[in-house]
Amino acid sequence: MTIKRRFPAWQAPDLQTHAGTSIAALVLVLVSCLLSFATVSRTQVVVVPVADMYSAPSEKSDVVSQAIYGSNVRLLVSRGEWSRIETPEDHYKGWTRSRYLRIVQSGSGYATSGRTVQVESLFANIYHEADVTKHKPVITIPFESRLEVLADGTGPNQGWLHVRLPDLRSEWIQEGDVISDPKPLTVDESIALAKRFLGLPYLWGGRSSFGFDCSGFTQMLMRARGFKMPRDADQQAAWNGLIAVDRKDLQPGDLLFFGSRPKNITHTAMYIGDGNFIQAATNGSPVVQLSRLDDEPWTRILVACRRVRAPSAS
Repeated sequence: MTIKRRFPAWQAPDLQTHAGTSIAALVLVLVSCLLSFATVSRTQVVVVPVADMYSAPSEKSDVVSQAIYGSNVRLLVSRGEWSRIETPEDHYKGWTRSRYLRIVQSGSGYATSGRTVQVESLFANIYHEADVTKHKPVITIPFESRLEVLADGTGPNQGWLHVRLPDLRSEWIQEGDVISDPKPLTVDESIALAKRFLGLPYLWGGRSSFGFDCSGFTQMLMRARGFKMPRDADQQAAWNGLIAVDRKDLQPGDLLFFGSRPKNITHTAMYIGDGNFIQAATNGSPVVQLSRLDDEPWTRILVACRRVRAPSAS
């Protein structure tokens, strides 16, 4: 008797091998998905006034930078209580507490479309109702924080804005604390802005009005002028958006870089004219302060002067 094959010879399966291969393939796919979930960049928004960014996933490590309230960041790696993020503007990376972030499920991020405002006061209180007397603020957020606007206050709520916070709560902020369409500042306007922060505490790694370090301060001032400059002082000095100038040719708005030598820059400040500059520093009092370029140690350790590169003619 001839027994007919149930499958052509070229596709006759080894069922045990086939099943084992399928299971192995499925496991591989699941593992890949889990790894991707843990490492693929995703947009997240900062839900605390300031999220410290550490060099390692531990509060015992040094703070390298910060991300402020309402900022959209990229999630690079998630490790339970800790997440490694990147600030998109300057591509700075660091570890922060995962609870400081909320995943943006759809769209390009928080406060990137629709009606938005930006905090113009050095700090702004947000309230659960359009009244400063009934309850304490829900949260106090720093200069430059962005918010989504739901509606203008009317009647007894006039002068207030109803806003949606990054954590999706709906609260109120006073109109006087925000601006709706910030424009790049002139040099003179940026100097006036810098002086608003005089006396603000110096903070290593600081990048907000709760405390700046030297490069966080100059980066903010340049951002206010419409320039996206790198985060650290040595990176700023090497940035191709700036050109070298001689000390004798300094103009208000130029940046000053200090260190032991040109290849070891450790501090930066902004020149404001007449031999004066403004900086976030620990010299004397650890605050944002005015200083004289002819004074020590500054005149001795000045190693580079830079000016914004003029846009090329089209």
